[in-house]
Amino acid sequence: MSKLDLYKVFCTVANRKSFSKAAHDLYMTQPAVSQAIMQLERELDTRLFTRTSKGVFLTDEGRLLFEYANSAVNFIRVGEEKLLELKNLTTGELKIGVGDTISRYFLLPYLEEFHNRYPHIKFKIVNGTTLEICALIKSGGVDIGICNFPLEDPGFELIPCIDIQDIFVYGEKFKDIFSGPVSLEQVVKLPLIFLESKSNSRKYVEDYIWSKGIKISPDFELGSHELLLEFAKINLGVACVTREFSREYLDAGLLYEVPLMEEIPKRSIGVCFLKSVSLSPASKKFVEILENRLS
Repeated sequence: MSKLDLYKVFCTVANRKSFSKAAHDLYMTQPAVSQAIMQLERELDTRLFTRTSKGVFLTDEGRLLFEYANSAVNFIRVGEEKLLELKNLTTGELKIGVGDTISRYFLLPYLEEFHNRYPHIKFKIVNGTTLEICALIKSGGVDIGICNFPLEDPGFELIPCIDIQDIFVYGEKFKDIFSGPVSLEQVVKLPLIFLESKSNSRKYVEDYIWSKGIKISPDFELGSHELLLEFAKINLGVACVTREFSREYLDAGLLYEVPLMEEIPKRSIGVCFLKSVSLSPASKKFVEILENRLS
């Protein structure tokens, strides 16, 4: 038997004051329990129990050892119970990195479903750009990220969830300009409203436009998708936004989509996490819910 097993037997015998009762609790035979105690006494070169017709009792040395060994065994037992709780999702924490816009328009229904299934799991939601979220994953600040793709990092596992379409939108002031389909060259001559340059969404659109030999110089660079929509609504320019996250404005007639001759290629939103690190039970279950719902 290992040293840990010997101490478990020792503590059980000490608590039960009987080899036979300890054997019953440990699902062992009484001779096996007796042999374990004798082995521990030999290794420690100390008598731990006094055997009598009424049972077994700790010696002074045995009482001293029991004081420490029992605490240690109990700590291990509690640790095993807590680990089981984590695996069964009766406790734990789900740590997600995500941007404000993706939280609002994509993530919330899945968080609601997860919470309904596993109400004892705590949430830690950290907002940031795709680059900031990737840094958080690598540092252990969050377990998974819900990010804008494409994401070029060989260290990440990527699971695309939904396709999204980048478009340009405008307010009432620009209605006459867009009476028919226009080219990107025509669009970039107008006042442009874009996300800030460190945004993955901005980089994707800017790279595509640049591949056509067109350079952009936005008049406004903003930190949120919501502000892009609001700035376009008050006619400060033409905003580059995501169609799927702009439905409220488009359906209400507050903004209009620029009819492009050639649409910007679609991209994805998805889950990312480190290949080299095992997901926590809560994160693994959340990813499963995402995949099942989207399939």
